[in-house]
Amino acid sequence: MEKRKALLIGASGLIGSQLLEYLLNNEGYSSVIALTRKPLTVKSEKLRNRVVDFEDFSQLRENITPGNVIFCCIGTTMKNVKGDKAAYRKIDFDIPIGIARQGIEMGYQQFILVSAVRADSHSSNFYLRLKGEVEDAIGKLPFEAIHIFRPSILIGKRNERRWGEGIAQILGKYFSFLLISKWSKYKAISSNEVALGLIRAADSNKRGIIIYHYTEIKSLQ
Repeated sequence: MEKRKALLIGASGLIGSQLLEYLLNNEGYSSVIALTRKPLTVKSEKLRNRVVDFEDFSQLRENITPGNVIFCCIGTTMKNVKGDKAAYRKIDFDIPIGIARQGIEMGYQQFILVSAVRADSHSSNFYLRLKGEVEDAIGKLPFEAIHIFRPSILIGKRNERRWGEGIAQILGKYFSFLLISKWSKYKAISSNEVALGLIRAADSNKRGIIIYHYTEIKSLQ
């Protein structure tokens, strides 16, 4: 079986950093292009870390070479953009869509997206609406397979402190057992499990648009 080439955005984040480790240790991939704002400390013969200005799409196009699978784990917070919704949209919408479109031109067949539970382009909530808009826009592109992951609370250690999320992690970890049936999609899940699920989804032979909530992500472990 011919080895694949992956493109990863969001490699320095909670899920992305763990996904990068999995990809570099996966014999099914010959190379991994990681587009980042700052150099990564990870070293590997398979890693092609390309430091780019994500607002310069001509530079992005130059650094996206032909491959097979795009993994998108990029995301920001209102704190990081100082409450600027336009800046938030540039990161969470413009970057993934711009890279996805370039990926089509470069022959990528799969797009694996980390979204959020309750993502909905018609939501009154800015965050959920934006995530839904990203899903809708990606879904219109001619990839052979689009895997959309919608985790709820993520359990894992971030490089940055998010107090509200820290409290949610504690509550989610110890009270998830109360969420059953249709509420199970709100269960907390480890970032490590999501990262592994992303690779397992890419390894599947599924085509079309496939959406994963808690139960579906756990089934990939």
